[in-house]
Amino acid sequence: MPSVWRELALIVLFYTAYTLTRLILVQDGTAPAFAHADQILAFERSLGVDVELPLNQLLLEVPWLARAANVFYATAHFAVTLGVVVWVYRSHPEHYRWLRTGIMAATGAALLGFWLYPLAPPRFLEHEGFVDPVTALHSMGLYASDASATLTNQYAAMPSMHAGWALWCGFALVRLATRRWVRALGAVYPATTVAVILATANHYVLDAVAGIALVSAALCASRLLYRRLPLGSAGRTGAVATAAAERRAEAELDAQTRRRRPTNPDIADTGDTLPDSDASVHAC
Repeated sequence: MPSVWRELALIVLFYTAYTLTRLILVQDGTAPAFAHADQILAFERSLGVDVELPLNQLLLEVPWLARAANVFYATAHFAVTLGVVVWVYRSHPEHYRWLRTGIMAATGAALLGFWLYPLAPPRFLEHEGFVDPVTALHSMGLYASDASATLTNQYAAMPSMHAGWALWCGFALVRLATRRWVRALGAVYPATTVAVILATANHYVLDAVAGIALVSAALCASRLLYRRLPLGSAGRTGAVATAAAERRAEAELDAQTRRRRPTNPDIADTGDTLPDSDASVHAC
């Protein structure tokens, strides 16, 4: 199992680099992001999958649900993902490396999409009828304060890592959990996340699909990679565990041998055990 401190440092460094890179990629202005938003909506309309506006309007008709969706969008993306990472690390270490590599590879690749295809979220398209529920309801949200909005690239919508990370969490829970209700949560969580990111006007159907496809491809590639790695790399964890088990067995055998030794101080400890009574009778 990888060192917990090393893994923690890796996650912190990776997410810091990911966040800073997203900020750097927004320096070219917002005009391309709005042009791409018009392209996405036009393409979705041609396919008949432009469900973002009806969902947004439906959500705003239920203020308490809209506030809950705002909180979910702001917190679950980080809290649930980190919780599942820790759970996999502690409860299923044999699957941790390839699952960790899969989500990190997908997130790193997403930066290329943010750079090549900046995309304004639907909540910025007021002329299309979209309403930001955070602003409309003065609710808690990911971009509720000016500080959080300034320190985040709000034009990094393609691909949606909210959808991608949710799929990763759901996949890990469905695949590894032993309890039915946990597997059920794993199946429901990605679908709930997609519904929330669309209804709160933070993402489009197409960028959600892109995020899901990216994470799916990264998981498949990571699984194949770790299956083909030689013992010296992928199998090292198993070898270490085997060696530790052997040491424990040797220690237990040594302890049993010590318990069999005579306690009479007049008998020299030669390392041999005394014969039992049955053996003495047969010897006679």
